[in-house]
Amino acid sequence: MDNLETARLVLHPISVSEAERVVTGEPDDAARWAPGYPSEGDVFAAKRFLDTCTNTGDPRPFGNYEIRRREDGHAIGGVGFHGTPDENGSVTIGYGLIPSARGNGYASEALRALLAFARARCVTCVGGDTTYGNIASQHVMTAAGMQLTAEDEQLKYYKIDWTDTAANTDPRS
Repeated sequence: MDNLETARLVLHPISVSEAERVVTGEPDDAARWAPGYPSEGDVFAAKRFLDTCTNTGDPRPFGNYEIRRREDGHAIGGVGFHGTPDENGSVTIGYGLIPSARGNGYASEALRALLAFARARCVTCVGGDTTYGNIASQHVMTAAGMQLTAEDEQLKYYKIDWTDTAANTDPRS
């Protein structure tokens, strides 16, 4: 499967062997990890990806992507789907960056690319959530075009809907 590329990032679809290395914290010779990668969130996402592969098969292209900076090739976080789209064409996403990479717009850029990828594959709805205190994540989702749709005691829920999936246009437009 091919990488997804943006102006400053490469979203690399993670393989089973790469996910296993993220879980163990042992990069292979080709991997270039920025200090602090993988984070606790990256390890959690890699474990979820491996569980999905074991239980229902490899979900790619609706799996996890390692976020790499184009300028140096270093992995700085992850973005991905929490599984394949459901019968209604809906899917959930998650993302995270190591602390040193935050505040540069990388998360919004990566999320926009993932949303465009989903829309091009006729996904009708993408959802995500964040805690009340994670203002940065709330900004990332709104910057990528997602809207706050619900709240409960712990989380705020965001989503983006496309009713005309035949258009397959970029949600950044």
